Amino acid sequence: MFSNKVLLITGGTGSFGNAVLRRFLDSDLREIRVFSRDEKKQDDMRKKYNSPKLKFYIGDVRDYQSVLNVVRGVDFIYHAAALKQVPSCEFHPLEAVKTNVLGTENVLEAAITCGVKRVVVLSTDKAVYPINAMGISKAMMEKVAVAKSRNSNSTVINVTRYGNVMCSRGSVIPLFTQQIRAGQPITITDPEMTRFMMTLEDAVDLVLYAFEHGKPGEIFVQKAPAATIETLAYALTDLLGKPNHEVRVIGTRHGEKLYEALLSREEMVAAEDLSGYYRVPPDLRDLNYGKFVEQGEVKISEATDYNSHNTTRLDIPGMQALLMKLRFMQATVRGELVEAEE
Repeated sequence: MFSNKVLLITGGTGSFGNAVLRRFLDSDLREIRVFSRDEKKQDDMRKKYNSPKLKFYIGDVRDYQSVLNVVRGVDFIYHAAALKQVPSCEFHPLEAVKTNVLGTENVLEAAITCGVKRVVVLSTDKAVYPINAMGISKAMMEKVAVAKSRNSNSTVINVTRYGNVMCSRGSVIPLFTQQIRAGQPITITDPEMTRFMMTLEDAVDLVLYAFEHGKPGEIFVQKAPAATIETLAYALTDLLGKPNHEVRVIGTRHGEKLYEALLSREEMVAAEDLSGYYRVPPDLRDLNYGKFVEQGEVKISEATDYNSHNTTRLDIPGMQALLMKLRFMQATVRGELVEAEE
């Protein structure tokens, strides 16, 4: 399906963008366009990959005209541009709305206008039962994507939803590793806090699945194991040969939950189990429906959400096995100084 086609990656200089780029670079795509605001990171990528297939575009998803310019002639879009840091979005919630909600609207509208074949939009577990501005903006982004899919005609719009991606920039594993190496205590929030654990490669697999199999408005969720923050901390100290390294509990930070959910109980009622993934069909009713206004749904009352407390739980050896799949951890264990996943 990608033969001689053009792929656009918004937010293409980030961790997800780089992972998708690496997977597609040796494919038979004719051209891959990287769209982002950061000229320095684009220049770094240009030098790193040195590929005539790569084309770089400076712009912001908030600016419809710059989005429209880069979307012309594109067959597929992977939309990863977003504000993702929870504290930043808490202090600047309107900025999260502008990028994550209105920016997504711009990308989707341009895609429909230009006849793009497929768009896959990146979301997060924080969009399910959101309690912080980042999660709320991503939940609204999902609603915008599903709504646009109803009237998108030839453009298929899908959403992919992930838990924690290990070793992505700004994530906790590089922080813990740095603290261990510096002889500083590992600072954990709540020992019993759980998070889904998945690799960037798993995330890209889900993108490919959505591109190949998605129908308009469907949300795809990656099944993933979870671990407590305490298990992760002790798995790292043991891997790095510091089993007695100090672990200090600092308490839950503002905007954090004890556990994350990848599917709400309402979605679990409708979700299709695809072995490694869940597929959530869109709600295709219009404003003339009576269900959930005059009527209810017993199955929803009996359903349970899919969260990091009730998924497969990793112990320390299991967490270590997953960590050692990461190039970052392989290099770190060898004693090399490496950056988080690009």
